[in-house]
Amino acid sequence: MNHTVNQPGSPCRIHEVFLTWTASYPDKIALADSERRLSYGELATAVDEAAGKLQDAGVRAGDRVLLVAENCVSLAVCILAVSRLQAWSATVNARLSAREIDNFLSHSGARIALYFSAVSSQARAHGEQRGAKTVEWPAIGSLMLGPLNEGTQPEPVEEDGAKQVAAMVYTSGTTGAPKAVMLTHANLLFIGANNCRMRKLVPTDVIYGVLPLSHVYGLSALLVAALLGGASLHLVARYQPETLAHALANEGITVMHGAPAMYAKLLEWGESNGVALRAPALRVAQSGGAPLTMPLKEAFEKTFGLILQNGYGMTEASPSICQTRLDAPRADCSVGQAIPGVEILLHGADQDSEGVGELWVRGPNVMKGYYRAPELTAEAVTPDGWLRTGDLACQQDDGAIAIVGRSKELIIRSGFNVYPIEVEQVLNAYPDVVQSAVVGRTVEGNEEVVAFVECAQGSTIDMEALRAHLKANLSPYKVPSDVIVLEQLPAAATGKILKKELQQRAQQMHV
Repeated sequence: MNHTVNQPGSPCRIHEVFLTWTASYPDKIALADSERRLSYGELATAVDEAAGKLQDAGVRAGDRVLLVAENCVSLAVCILAVSRLQAWSATVNARLSAREIDNFLSHSGARIALYFSAVSSQARAHGEQRGAKTVEWPAIGSLMLGPLNEGTQPEPVEEDGAKQVAAMVYTSGTTGAPKAVMLTHANLLFIGANNCRMRKLVPTDVIYGVLPLSHVYGLSALLVAALLGGASLHLVARYQPETLAHALANEGITVMHGAPAMYAKLLEWGESNGVALRAPALRVAQSGGAPLTMPLKEAFEKTFGLILQNGYGMTEASPSICQTRLDAPRADCSVGQAIPGVEILLHGADQDSEGVGELWVRGPNVMKGYYRAPELTAEAVTPDGWLRTGDLACQQDDGAIAIVGRSKELIIRSGFNVYPIEVEQVLNAYPDVVQSAVVGRTVEGNEEVVAFVECAQGSTIDMEALRAHLKANLSPYKVPSDVIVLEQLPAAATGKILKKELQQRAQQMHV
């Protein structure tokens, strides 16, 4: 049967995105994980029942609800159920520390917290530490319900979906004070619809959902987009290359979203284990969340015979800003043109000899602001609605954007600009380098370039040969002063390398 992209009757809230499919495809799987499957017909009932349980527990419209979890069907249902009550969900990864969870509870003023203990031992531990009680809810099973925060006050409820917050996404990582991005229903629906349209999602699609729902990429471009398109979303709690390889080969996966590190580790696992990687049903492979390098793009495309699509965004933009097009395959690592419906400009590019400027974006994807931080919001968003991304970029003749680095990551060595991504491209092209990260290190009167590399399993790197490779492919001022080999680069659950940790390590090595 041939399907076309559905054009539903303009849902106003994220919990309405799947309703158009409940009658037309009631038996089709909407959400699945290793333990549970819900059809589109069952999903509406599951969301209503979870909303009822939350309401019985004391959740009101305008309340914040903290969801401590890893990817699973019950988490997806509860995100939609919180929306059903006009409350705000704030999903955080259960693998974070107790200190961070306490910070999020305090900062959000959460009315209640849910701990998804059935799929995460860390979530169970967090729940036990905070006096949560195990409950059994219809359709989604066992979870832990934290104590009610009697003193918190609900936020005002807005009828306009462009003003009503659907979710808060924390972006502070493991350091610094919590910073919560407020994303409205309109923000998430806009990006979900964009992804649905640009990746041509249809009910026959099966999407691999390993990117965390605690990250905006997983929330909007996977969950909202999949349900809007009537696709099946297979949620995976933790990334394992062997699990992904099996799913691609045997489970009919048609759409895959991942960070570059996930694809790199998949290819390295296949090579190390002598496994011929296969993905017979895969039609879209999307990279995002971190810079894509040419060696990885070329290796993936050679292995699977499929273009590795690229994109760029940030949490404050819900997250998509630019995407490559399916009908215009690219041979470079550009992130493509701006997505339809948003404006971009390169601030300061007219004053740069190479046309590099800070990328600014304006449109329906831009956040409402940072929760309880109007001063930070004013720094990030101009009075006329431009979001300052902090990323440096240049524009090609066809309008495609090439990201050259973050303004904060720019290394100025002896008066010359060094963009880490360029050095990383060269490092990643060297045999046995799975991935790399380049950071700046402050020294007296200057900055040094420091590289960290992760080598393939069971291999060693000839450092003299690697240095010769770097000198042959980089200007002298771009060649790293130090190259440090690590068994594994520190990474977030999304696969994004934690450069702040590496920068601290590089600085400590110099002291």
